[in-house]
Amino acid sequence: MKLREEDYRLKFFLDNGFVRRRCERCGVHFWTLDRSRRDCGDAPCVKYGFIDKPPLKRSYTLTEMRRAFLGFFERHGHTVIQPYPVVARWREDLYLTIASIALFQPFVTEGVVPPPANPLVVSQPCIRLLDIDRVGATAGRHLTIFEMGGAHAFNYKQDWKYWKDRTVELCHLFLTEDLGLDPELVTYKEDFWEGGGNAGPDVEACVHGLELATLVFMTYRVRDGRYEEMPIKVVDTGYGIERFTWISTGHPTAFHSIYGPLLDRFESLLGLRGSIDWRLVAFAVEELSAYPSDEAVGWEARAKVADALGVDAGELDSMLKAVERLCALLDHSKCLAFMLADGVVPSNTGEGYLARLVLRRAMRALRALGADVELKELVKHQLDYWGVDYPRLRERRDVVLEEVELEEQRYRDTLARGRRMVERRLSELAQRGVELMVELYDSHGIPPELIREVAEERGVKVEAVSYTHLRAHETEADLVCRLLLE
Repeated sequence: MKLREEDYRLKFFLDNGFVRRRCERCGVHFWTLDRSRRDCGDAPCVKYGFIDKPPLKRSYTLTEMRRAFLGFFERHGHTVIQPYPVVARWREDLYLTIASIALFQPFVTEGVVPPPANPLVVSQPCIRLLDIDRVGATAGRHLTIFEMGGAHAFNYKQDWKYWKDRTVELCHLFLTEDLGLDPELVTYKEDFWEGGGNAGPDVEACVHGLELATLVFMTYRVRDGRYEEMPIKVVDTGYGIERFTWISTGHPTAFHSIYGPLLDRFESLLGLRGSIDWRLVAFAVEELSAYPSDEAVGWEARAKVADALGVDAGELDSMLKAVERLCALLDHSKCLAFMLADGVVPSNTGEGYLARLVLRRAMRALRALGADVELKELVKHQLDYWGVDYPRLRERRDVVLEEVELEEQRYRDTLARGRRMVERRLSELAQRGVELMVELYDSHGIPPELIREVAEERGVKVEAVSYTHLRAHETEADLVCRLLLE
């Protein structure tokens, strides 16, 4: 839908000295108090400016940031509600809770039933798997599991709460007065949001290259590609609790800020202690943030960064790959803890398939690191760590660990069968290459790295195939799950 300037020319911006500019790099319009600013404030148009230089008045743990967010909105008239499960069993069109507004679509947003409070605020654990390939590779910009701070107001003609100006004002107050951010550092990018059958203009609060909050003015229902006015107007805001925590600490990755001592524990368990130069990683993360996400994980970008840092490109790439796997394991084991604690049973269908997908990616990361630790052990640490804030994780601890142990054994059995199958089809593999690798992965779940490993042991050269490549050859189950998530 075409953006209309009048949707963003807010009284709050005009009364408080903001000016509208167009980013010289991406062309997006934004609002700023800094009249000399020429970029939108979001990466890759601008590099991360908070690594080792946190711009907030103090650092926060994730728990402290969650409390600060909820407390701020409670003081400003919002009722705090308890988070929902990460499995969206109240929805027929979603397997997982992918945003806080998903709790209220379609019945509350359509005015069929009233919200549990109005206005309300929640810190909702969410799971999104569409960017699972990027988890770890972007230092925390992408996660499969994250907390979305959702402040929502449902505006009826007969009971109007607040709309655009107050929404942006509250965000700005939280950033500047509560968190102590310099107002000139904040930019508000203009955009348009669509999801879950609804849509509307939005502004995105960005600071030092990191988008921190998306403020959606939900105006339309989407029907067969048409935009129709909704019976009520909904304030749908998403505050990235992990991102706020990251920018408050200035750590090399968001995973340091999210997991704290758990990252150190995983580093030891995975045999990586002493092999990662986190100072070097911090420099690399800052430099790579100037590249689009897809390019930042590639050899060319990393070689340029290595040259700028005066280090060997191969050594930097190897170190960053170890960091990616460490971070992915932190993320995936937490994701599994929440999914399984909410009653998901790994399987080949529905949300069970998604749990198995995450679990096997974690197993592959362990195997790639050559780590002498079971996934069950990593999940156990997550249950204990997050169980303080989410008691159901501890209540379901034994069931979760039993399911992880069973899946680990199934995966090991798959690898053993896969090795035998690859050995039987080596001659065919030499002729059909990628085509057969896709078939073996698609039909039997045999990972491409195992196929290459067995082939090279037997002196057969095969082309390298990534999981991104394999996504072009998804199984029907993969496709269905992704379409439902999208």
